[in-house]
Amino acid sequence: MTEQKTIVLTGASRGIGHATVKRFSAEGWRVLTCSRQPFDPRCPWPGGEDNHIQIDLADPNKTIAAIETIKSRINGRLDALVNNAGISPKGPDGARLNTLDTDLRTWGQVFHVNFFASVIMARGLKDELAAAKGSVVNVTSIAGVKVHPFAGAAYATSKAALAALTREMAHDFGPLGVRVNAIAPGEVETAILSPGTDKIVEKLPMQRLGQPKEVADVIWFLCSDQSSYISGAEIEVNGAQHV
Repeated sequence: MTEQKTIVLTGASRGIGHATVKRFSAEGWRVLTCSRQPFDPRCPWPGGEDNHIQIDLADPNKTIAAIETIKSRINGRLDALVNNAGISPKGPDGARLNTLDTDLRTWGQVFHVNFFASVIMARGLKDELAAAKGSVVNVTSIAGVKVHPFAGAAYATSKAALAALTREMAHDFGPLGVRVNAIAPGEVETAILSPGTDKIVEKLPMQRLGQPKEVADVIWFLCSDQSSYISGAEIEVNGAQHV
């Protein structure tokens, strides 16, 4: 019998993260979820509570400490790490925070969650990833390549940095047998959507929102043997919004 595969997923509690848990659970993987929230008993996957780690990725000390917790639960092997956690703070009444009015502390908080946590997690778990010849997937964004009407400046630049980090990590982790890729979602139907998104959707070539499952399927592909020679890539999952 083959050993059950294991994935560590940050930002698991909703949207794309939630759909990813369901996709990997359906494939028989053990899913270790990490998020700011405690485990929600409404999440109906097997062993969910036992495999949940509550962690605030905005706090560097807590992020580093969580790596030891994860190591203690994964038995020396990790088949996939998906860095999906992301925050996009807003101003009063949901206003977009631009480069002129984003507080320095907000920049720091956004970069800790959206960028630094990804490299700290991967580096902290590199031996386990190498043992399994595993895969890392960083979740970037359409906002990383073009100014977006809702996503703020700190969010956008953190996602652009994460795309560059993906290339660097692919270069560094490749000799360990670990692949590193990114996916860049566009407008996906999740709780993070802002009012007015329908105006963007009207102009998309495919003229509809993406579904979280459609993004989870691409994450699954990048963690499966189907993508065994793909590394350092960023796959656009946005219905041609980037063209």
